[in-house]
Amino acid sequence: MLRFLADENFNGDILRGLFLRKPGLDLVRVQDVGLTEAVDPDVLEWAATHNRIVLTHDRATMPHFAYQRVVAGRAMPGLFVLNDRTSMHDSIEELLLIDACSEQSEWAGLVAYLPLG
Repeated sequence: MLRFLADENFNGDILRGLFLRKPGLDLVRVQDVGLTEAVDPDVLEWAATHNRIVLTHDRATMPHFAYQRVVAGRAMPGLFVLNDRTSMHDSIEELLLIDACSEQSEWAGLVAYLPLG
């Protein structure tokens, strides 16, 4: 099972759908861990410290900071950038499939743009 951290502006309907489909999903929001209004580097640092893949819709800045961590040789457990134009259903299905079919370590140092296919 993967461990996720949803950034502040991640679609709440997707989060609710994920928990409805898989109540035991290991997912927390930045709001749950005291990172409300935190800047991207701080979110990524917390995620690295707690070994969580970040979920975001932010294509503009979050990947840049994630790549900076990788280039600097710092931990970056993974970043999933979800296209906000993808249907809620498809986003939920893709995340649940990835969760079921992969290991946390496979995503280390990677920025993945979803949907994958």
